Amino acid sequence: MIISLKNIGKRYNFEWIFRGVNYDFSSENNYVILGANGSGKSTLLQVISGSLMNSEGEITFTNTPNANTTAVIEIENLFNSLSYCAPYLDLFEEFTLTESIEFQEKFKPFQKGLITKQIIELTELGKSKDKQLKYYSSGMKQRVRLALAILADTPLLLLDEPTSNLDKKAIDWYQQLVTAHSKNRMIIVASNQQEYEYSFCNKQLIIEDYKKTV
Repeated sequence: MIISLKNIGKRYNFEWIFRGVNYDFSSENNYVILGANGSGKSTLLQVISGSLMNSEGEITFTNTPNANTTAVIEIENLFNSLSYCAPYLDLFEEFTLTESIEFQEKFKPFQKGLITKQIIELTELGKSKDKQLKYYSSGMKQRVRLALAILADTPLLLLDEPTSNLDKKAIDWYQQLVTAHSKNRMIIVASNQQEYEYSFCNKQLIIEDYKKTV
């Protein structure tokens, strides 16, 4: 997959968050969008996901199954190609962990034929698998978000400050999970300089570089 940003800008009312972003993401690499809190990195990630419209510029998504074949992915079909995790994304809190996994599987398959039991084991939340998510701690909920996104069978994985609400043990769990399931996909992480969130990324986009023209 190739994602091309051409002169991308985003503003709210009369305030530009960033402007003039020209950047290409390709599946040969993993990327981190770096910036301080409030700098616009989460906004850019949402624009890339298609959940937020850019105010100017053009973004294109191209699937590249082999060297001789390319196909444009329309924005309305992008959902099938990506999974997204962010601490601000709501979960269905009336669902249990088991129900959450089974619900997602209906519209987005998991990797390598993973079944519900295996996914529960990978979350390390088996003792709470039949408890409604509204009774989970913030750290447990973030584990659920991460597992549902990372274990989904998608060529594009977007992670916004993935270690939010995680303790040291859970951060180690995240690092192991994302490393084990990073093959044959592009990962883009938004982070405010927490290197343990993106140690597997080999390319950087500094969002502040695109605020100078605002």
